[in-house]
Amino acid sequence: MQTNRFLENMPLDNLTVIGPFRGPTGYGHHVREFTRELHNQGVAVELVDLPEWSPHPLPEHLRDPWFDSLRSPVSGPVVLHFCMPHQVVPRQARLNVNYTMFEATRICRLWVRQNRKHDLVIVPTESSYQAWIRSGVPAERVRISPLGINHVVFSGTAAPLEIHLENGEPLSRRRTRFLNVSAFDPRKNLLGLLRVWMKTTRASDDAVLVMKLGSYSRGRDELFRRYVAALEVAMGKSVQDVAPVHFLYDTMSDADMPRLYAAATHYVSMSFGEGWDQPMMEAAASGLSLIAPNHSAYTAYLDSSIARLIPSKETPVRYYGGDPATAKLFANASWWEPDEDAAMAAIRSAIDGHPTPAPARDRIVRDFTWRQAASRLIGILSELKAPKKRRWFFLRFPLYRGGATKTGNSPPANPVKLDRS
Repeated sequence: MQTNRFLENMPLDNLTVIGPFRGPTGYGHHVREFTRELHNQGVAVELVDLPEWSPHPLPEHLRDPWFDSLRSPVSGPVVLHFCMPHQVVPRQARLNVNYTMFEATRICRLWVRQNRKHDLVIVPTESSYQAWIRSGVPAERVRISPLGINHVVFSGTAAPLEIHLENGEPLSRRRTRFLNVSAFDPRKNLLGLLRVWMKTTRASDDAVLVMKLGSYSRGRDELFRRYVAALEVAMGKSVQDVAPVHFLYDTMSDADMPRLYAAATHYVSMSFGEGWDQPMMEAAASGLSLIAPNHSAYTAYLDSSIARLIPSKETPVRYYGGDPATAKLFANASWWEPDEDAAMAAIRSAIDGHPTPAPARDRIVRDFTWRQAASRLIGILSELKAPKKRRWFFLRFPLYRGGATKTGNSPPANPVKLDRS
């Protein structure tokens, strides 16, 4: 039964959070960050894992045991589900809120049906908000609450990670060092990024592209290598014929990621669509120069004054590839195709040392801290009115004893349940 109403504010002093906090993906990261900051702002959190999100959790040595300590049940009415809409398992007699996002112009019918059963949907950007509204979810059911960045951790002051290329050359010797951090997923358009790199660069360029790949299922690394080999055949050249491309496959801890950004000078994406792109935000906070498509979530925090934006055109998702279940989510949707010629020009300009837009760090750390993100989230959740509890009312029945009538003061054996909600 749906219980949400936006009436008088409801103090939010405790909260049940369900999400993949043990996972290595972006969702796992922002569940951990939101939980930490909610705790800092005085909200007691009961944290429940969502193990089906990723088949491979973070290795034990990369986990913070503090999150596992947040097991005590709380009594508050709100349950916050960080997951896709069809993964929400509503808690009965509670207010069920789904924090989610999407990377295309529309969401699938299954998600619309599921979110209509929930009390509220929260998304991080206008791009996701429009996807929900266009697909038929009532506007009053959807709110925007952006994610954040740890501007202390991602400050650009970390010691650069020591990385050596395949020939043993230290990465730091290259003057222009591009970085991309992505899961191996068709939407990330990693082959498009490689194609642009191979068209643009020469072996003599004082530059390198580092691709940090998240691969969360068996065989994905080998599959990616086969795709790269096929790309080389199609282009008639090898990655060995151009400026170096260095692949990183290892899972890194939250503490190591700032050092990875510190090892680079530029961050580049050719993604077809983003719900947020946390690595782009982390790169921005770390002071890197940014090259990003001008679409979806990027428009929420970037513009041409702080990033080199790649023009993009909306195009139907004709073939998703990859996981069939994920492909179904993109049925009848469109995403955005970055202009490869413009991307080539941006990369070439950076390699040649031409002026770049101002660093994005000042704006990002001013407007998108985790403290601000958690405060906005608390404000939205506090607007929810607690669900009415069903109350038991006991009627006073006359008692008959030997013809005499007496009003009894005890409830009957089977009380009458009146639903006053």
